[in-house]
Amino acid sequence: MRITAVETFHVEPRWLIVKMTTDAGIVGYGEPVVEGRARTVETTVREMSEYLIGKDPRRIEHHWQAIYRGGFYRGGPILTSALSGLEQAMWDIKGKALGVPVYELLGGHVRDSVRMYAHCHGDTPEALAATAHKRMADGFRAVKLAVDGPAWPIETPQWVDDQVARVALVRDIVGSSVNIAVDFHGRVGPAVANTLISELAYLRLMFVEEPCLPDNASAMADIAARSSIPIATGERLFTRWQYRELLESKAVAVVQPDLCHVGGIFEARKIAAMAETYYVSVAPHNPLGPISLAACLQLDACTPNFLIQEHPTLEDGSDLGNGILVEPFEIVGGSIAIPTGPGLGIEIDEDALARIKTNGDWESPRFWHEDGSVAEW
Repeated sequence: MRITAVETFHVEPRWLIVKMTTDAGIVGYGEPVVEGRARTVETTVREMSEYLIGKDPRRIEHHWQAIYRGGFYRGGPILTSALSGLEQAMWDIKGKALGVPVYELLGGHVRDSVRMYAHCHGDTPEALAATAHKRMADGFRAVKLAVDGPAWPIETPQWVDDQVARVALVRDIVGSSVNIAVDFHGRVGPAVANTLISELAYLRLMFVEEPCLPDNASAMADIAARSSIPIATGERLFTRWQYRELLESKAVAVVQPDLCHVGGIFEARKIAAMAETYYVSVAPHNPLGPISLAACLQLDACTPNFLIQEHPTLEDGSDLGNGILVEPFEIVGGSIAIPTGPGLGIEIDEDALARIKTNGDWESPRFWHEDGSVAEW
């Protein structure tokens, strides 16, 4: 079997999809994208594909090593995201060639369904409450909300009180049988993170995500040592080498590799195995589309220390594959049954993709402080 073509598609709202074709008639899909830099990643996918054309797609590890190590410069969001999507497509092809889901090639499934958490948002208390009620009505048993931005590295007591009030509102609605996570999104500095975590402790959260930016593992470890709430991070880290310091410094209780950024399915499985030796759980990051979700579900199915799967919760259901997949995913009781089809377990409706194509010009929002300086988003 040989790879004969690699194509890319920009689709709404901000996704990039790669299609890998073989001379055996088997096609694989992946989702290589950096949010806000889709066209840059597309160029990198095209450059990496020059190596892959004519190669056997089933030699996934060999090609991963050749692309990752052979370019001299390694890692970073652009290179590893492009590689991630191509790696997903090769796993999709290999699973289809053998007639089994990807997780069967990674040790087999250890669970029958994957627990999901939904995003909970709202600019006003009323809007936030309405969203929380809807998530409960939809059957979710875990939700996540983010702190407000923009935020100063050192914030006012009023800002801290406002964030606690938002989380307390959601806790009153969902009760104590539902998990709540709070994403700090790296918006505040460690000093405010410590204060806010202390104030939130009585609400007994599932985890606090990115209490500070992930560049400094020792700062994260200091926060973790002071916190009674589990700390999670990892969406902005790439490959197992960046996770090593995080784990060795005891900075986290939950790692959040993004399978579209971290290096792909197998790289995330290696990170999960590393985390398992530190008694750290895995909750894959996923703010993207249905191919990203399909890849995550393959990892979730075969990972013993899996905790919960992020779900962006778009109201049109496109993140579950509505309008994109021939058979969209379905969340029942807050969980998705593990896929049983070969490869990633999905079939793409390419006619539907053509109807939602874009030029890939979506950019990440920016936050600004009152004085005109740039704030963390």
